[in-house]
Amino acid sequence: MIGFSHTSEDLACDGVSLSAIAAAAGTPVYVYSAETLRQRYRDLDAAFGDYPHAIHYAFKANSTRALVAELRALGSAVDAVSMWEVDVARAVGFTPRQIVFDGVGKSDAELESAVALDLKAINVESAGELARVEAIAARTGVVARIAIRVNPDIDAKSHPHISTGLRINKFGIPADDVQALLPTLRDRRAIRLVAVHVHVGSQITSMDPIRGAAVRLAELARSAQRAGVTLEYVDAGGGLGISYDGGAVPSFRDYASAFIDEIRALHLPIVVEPGRSIIGPAGVLVARVLDLKPRTGFSEFAVIDAGMTELMRPALYNAFHLIEPIRARVGGLKQYEVVGPVCESGDVVGRDRMLTPLEVGDLVAIRDAGAYGVVMASNYNRRPMPAEVLVDNGTWRVIRRRQTLNDLLALET
Repeated sequence: MIGFSHTSEDLACDGVSLSAIAAAAGTPVYVYSAETLRQRYRDLDAAFGDYPHAIHYAFKANSTRALVAELRALGSAVDAVSMWEVDVARAVGFTPRQIVFDGVGKSDAELESAVALDLKAINVESAGELARVEAIAARTGVVARIAIRVNPDIDAKSHPHISTGLRINKFGIPADDVQALLPTLRDRRAIRLVAVHVHVGSQITSMDPIRGAAVRLAELARSAQRAGVTLEYVDAGGGLGISYDGGAVPSFRDYASAFIDEIRALHLPIVVEPGRSIIGPAGVLVARVLDLKPRTGFSEFAVIDAGMTELMRPALYNAFHLIEPIRARVGGLKQYEVVGPVCESGDVVGRDRMLTPLEVGDLVAIRDAGAYGVVMASNYNRRPMPAEVLVDNGTWRVIRRRQTLNDLLALET
């Protein structure tokens, strides 16, 4: 069985018991299915068919070294949003020309490094950033490859904290300003515009924002061509959502078709920057029940050993993750407020969840936690970072060990 499924005894990952992993590796622990990761990458790749395209996996979703090495082996390239992500990508074996560099606040030091590396593109997010890149390139005698990130003023209909495509969001250059900027780029010697880039948000669960982004991207590419700029590709960004709660989401095929339909006439390759849609369903967070105590007349608190320090999304976005016992007990469903151990009232992992009866010591799985899980983890309350495990072909291995006290204190004097 590929992915997470129930056996006669408990929940398994690619056929390997999560209970057995937890017994050996401890909890909390992130567990990833290598085959799910591979299958989702292949499905997205296949959705574009024979249309020229490149998949630049978004490191911000999860950049654990063993996982991105799997994606590199499949042919993925990289979308990085900091120079540290660029450095990790290069350490894994990606070449500079396989990396696009996004990010709304690139420091001068980051831009110096990016220009020197000759990345596939620096996706500039403001006229000021463009000027800084140009000045660095002119001073060092190179030609910097840039893409312009355009703010298309499109509502992705997602949580305000992960909306990026509205004019009121901090990302990108307003479309009207880009139209005025394009004619000035053709003859500038220190920079070369290789692409236009649109990214309207994260966790997009309907086709309307995707179609809107595709239309806007095609319009911008045509404007660049009219301005005499020869583009190498268009960058469609990422943002495709996954089904955390069982609801419908756009398919990879529908997503790809929306961009191909608009871009085909321009004969330009398409770059996409998926993160969550590739890695999200490939991971779960396994936690243990520490305590049970009354909450209301008909519900209990289930205190588990994972919380906002391991999985920030519920506290940050009120995000939903399916929670299920790894070994379901016999009995009618009970209502639980599943909370973490952190000394914050907002440390709630799941509200009003109907689960089979829990007892102290039971294990639960927090599903679809592969994206924006461990990368957003913290040491608040001096809690150590959790271990991570990769299951592959019937066996498992630790790909990041749990932090120790020595690790926590290593940088302090």
